[in-house]
Amino acid sequence: MDADEGLASGKCRRGERGGISVIRKIAIGVMGPGAGATLADLQNAFQIGQIIAREGWVLLTGGRNAGVMDAASQGAKQANGLTVGILPTDGTGTIYEGISEAVDIAIFTGMGSARNNINVLSSDVLIACGMGAGTASEIALALKANKKVILLNDDAGSQVFFKSLSPQNVFVAGTPEEAIGRVREVLG
Repeated sequence: MDADEGLASGKCRRGERGGISVIRKIAIGVMGPGAGATLADLQNAFQIGQIIAREGWVLLTGGRNAGVMDAASQGAKQANGLTVGILPTDGTGTIYEGISEAVDIAIFTGMGSARNNINVLSSDVLIACGMGAGTASEIALALKANKKVILLNDDAGSQVFFKSLSPQNVFVAGTPEEAIGRVREVLG
């Protein structure tokens, strides 16, 4: 695929940096709980990962072999997608311990939970699949950065709360297909 095909298909974005025209692939961040993920969260994340890969977008997660991060990465890999994991560790010791086997590009930050800001700023759009403290922090950071967030969860309290913070940037979806439909709308 050349640059024009990528732009026409919605798989790439054009921008400008320092007067230089840049074309890069679209990265969709999928965030959600690790250990606290529900079965529905895991199923939704897996399906979202598959759809992201089929769209030709890059999947970006927290990269660990737990919960939503692993499920989304596994789904994307099953559909031959490219996966990026932004990891909280520094990569020393047993380097692959705790990393999803479905992560193609592992980025070690040594930043612990502070790496959540890298997850957010490196994503064109975020899909929050489920809810936990780390997920809530990523959503808050995304809203602070004026990023679009799609909430795929059935927690009415979190939906109301985040929509009250930034109604123009928060969208609620009931299914993975609806979440991806919202991503397409946001990307235009």
